[in-house]
Amino acid sequence: MPTSSLRDAKVAVFPKGLMDELTDGTITIFDWIEMAATLGVDGLELYPTFLKQTDEDYLLQVKAAADAHHLAIPMMCSSPDFTNPDAEQREQEIGKMKLMIDLMALIGPDEFRSVRVLSGQNRPGLNREDGIRWTVESIRQLLPYAEANRVHLVMENHYKDGYWVYPEFAQASEVFIAIISEISSPWFGVNFDPSNALLAGEDPLDVMEKVKHRILTMHASDRYLKPGYTLNDLREYTLQGYSAALAHGVIGKGLNDYDAIFTTLDEIGFKRWISIEDGINGLDEMQQSGVFLKSKLAEWAAKE
Repeated sequence: MPTSSLRDAKVAVFPKGLMDELTDGTITIFDWIEMAATLGVDGLELYPTFLKQTDEDYLLQVKAAADAHHLAIPMMCSSPDFTNPDAEQREQEIGKMKLMIDLMALIGPDEFRSVRVLSGQNRPGLNREDGIRWTVESIRQLLPYAEANRVHLVMENHYKDGYWVYPEFAQASEVFIAIISEISSPWFGVNFDPSNALLAGEDPLDVMEKVKHRILTMHASDRYLKPGYTLNDLREYTLQGYSAALAHGVIGKGLNDYDAIFTTLDEIGFKRWISIEDGINGLDEMQQSGVFLKSKLAEWAAKE
């Protein structure tokens, strides 16, 4: 048996538990780089509001700070809202995404860099056909620009951006797959998130099987059922919040079957970035999650 492709995969971190502090400036991006450097990972995933400027000098300072700690910046966790019924607003979202592509072309590693795309908010009264069409049209419009800058667009099976009012239009895998099936480009793929499948009341392994050949990057986290809840309770959640049945925790100890997930990743020859999207309960848990993922990658890399 040949050596697993997972020997080339790397682990990044996304500080979900520090979103507000990094957005309001209580913690700076330079502070976060110093903190992330203690976690034993390979890179950082950013969110647009973490960066307080977009001029080249500032961005190169951010890159230099990460480089000083041997941390790459391969992923931008942007959240375009392409389901807005106002065409002008959708054009503005496309413009924002072009800025994110420019940004990642400057600070991301040459071998691979990505910008996340989504569908948009599932506003009351949104027609399914319109939502799919607007999303597909917007992403197709961005692809030539992404290719020219050698930046991949990755669509996530998403739940809800933390600063949105409504959850993701393409939360259900049926809608998600309807969108990605209409987009064919080597510069477009999937950022798979197993925990978001749980939040949609679906089996993460079933969703992964359906999209596995489109996966370019992955979000890793884990969820636990709180005492007194069952899996059936996952379908009950508020428009603005997560299911009350779930709690965050260390990767590898929750509901996600990471042995099965890594088996599929190896099957498809996955060799890019897995980003830990957590830290809700503190950096200690994020560090433990990093140890788990790095050990899993080493375990698979040793297989022959």
